[in-house]
Amino acid sequence: MHESSPIQLLIRKLESFVELVDDERRALLDAAGATRSYGSHEDLIREGEQPNGVPVVVSGFACRHKMLPDGRRQIIGYFLPGDMCDARVFILKKMDHTISTLAPTTVCLLAREAILDITSRYPRITRAFWWNTLVEEAIGRQWLVNIGQRTALERLAHLFCEIYLRLQVVGLATPAGCELPVTQSELADTVALSTVHVNRTLKELRRVGLVSMSSKSLVIHDLAGLRSLAMFDPGYLHLEGEGLVKDRFSHARV
Repeated sequence: MHESSPIQLLIRKLESFVELVDDERRALLDAAGATRSYGSHEDLIREGEQPNGVPVVVSGFACRHKMLPDGRRQIIGYFLPGDMCDARVFILKKMDHTISTLAPTTVCLLAREAILDITSRYPRITRAFWWNTLVEEAIGRQWLVNIGQRTALERLAHLFCEIYLRLQVVGLATPAGCELPVTQSELADTVALSTVHVNRTLKELRRVGLVSMSSKSLVIHDLAGLRSLAMFDPGYLHLEGEGLVKDRFSHARV
């Protein structure tokens, strides 16, 4: 794989689902379009606009969100490096949600025609795309459980476990932690709590020695304890595919 390719992390992620051969990797590399850099809190595509391809996050953080007429917002998904912003989004005639950056972010566009060509010629890549889509839907179900049933401590603990593991899959997390360039207000919009409640919850997680947030990073103090508090089972991320990933928590510091 070309280490300089803007979609190298996407390929690494797909290979945790399905083992790809050189021709398939090359087809993905050839499909990579132009890259574009965005600042923090810029829209990649707005609700009501027509998508012309699938953005792939090269670096940075982005989110999927819905805004109510009175200005209240619910963040309903995070896009991390290596993530496609929904492999099926180009099918829509117009977007029913908005995708925005949470931090300075670089994006590479996979054109609609390139995706159609790849999926018609390479069944294993198609299977990897399907697998990736199923994981996105499973994450959505967990986020629904998060705001519906988990306590404030459990909500943030579960979200942190998920982000850490997703970044670890593409090699962007260490035993000490991972990047997390989100504000307390953005966390509040994610876990359906007030900013004040999020602040209190973060202080409690730090007080009991589990995690802390510092300089746009998540610092892991006790991963096993965090996982226990969240009752976190990584099975919904479906990393037991043809790739090498089983339970990456087993290799992390506890």
